[in-house]
Amino acid sequence: MAGRSADSAGTVIGSRAVQAGFLLGAVVLWHLGTARGSISPLLLPRPDAVLRELADVLATGEFLGDLGVTLGELAAAFALSSITGLTAGYLISRSRYWIEVFEPLFAGAYSIPIILFLPLYVLFFGLGPASKIALGATISFFPIAMNTIAGFSRVESIYIVAARAMGCSEYQLFHRVLVPAALPVIVTGLRMGFTIALLAILGSETISSLSGLGHRIVHLAENMHMARMFAYIAFAVAIAVVLNLAATLLEERGKRS
Repeated sequence: MAGRSADSAGTVIGSRAVQAGFLLGAVVLWHLGTARGSISPLLLPRPDAVLRELADVLATGEFLGDLGVTLGELAAAFALSSITGLTAGYLISRSRYWIEVFEPLFAGAYSIPIILFLPLYVLFFGLGPASKIALGATISFFPIAMNTIAGFSRVESIYIVAARAMGCSEYQLFHRVLVPAALPVIVTGLRMGFTIALLAILGSETISSLSGLGHRIVHLAENMHMARMFAYIAFAVAIAVVLNLAATLLEERGKRS
């Protein structure tokens, strides 16, 4: 066990070192390309200029309003998609007929780039947060629902038969047998839905929005404030990485439990 843990730790450290090396190499190439004047600063500003702008953004706290809007939209969209996806997935999973009907429909709908329908969402819900929440909830619904269907429908029937033979009620069967057996697959679907909702909201904010991190980035680009725009892009990427890491840690904890 100790040897296996050491190998696992070594693998994690090695992968993190490769990731850090890739990031460092990208920054070095960025610096070399801009320092020699081969790339116009109007297209790609120098890394030190972006770093100064990022420090100023963090120091002034001007990002707080836009960050609050984006995170609020994300929280609302993920809550809606989780409630509807988990409920629909569980109800569908209880019937083989409904699984055969809805699983292909959900898979087909999930393959459609729903962000193409953003103009319709804007027409129905306006330019404010409502259209972003609706779009994010719609897109993230499908992986949550499909993973919930897969998780509950693939519980070994012998567990269900044994639980009923021991006199378990429907609630006990759900709470003590179905949920623990399906939880690893469901948690994976929740993490996927969370990530997709974040990407959908940031993407839709860059297309049509009145506030949010995506709107701020587009506004800076339109006014040719390139260094500050890249600073906000770096900030948005950092936020996305932190949120995805948190979701991954919660997924691993859910699978262990």
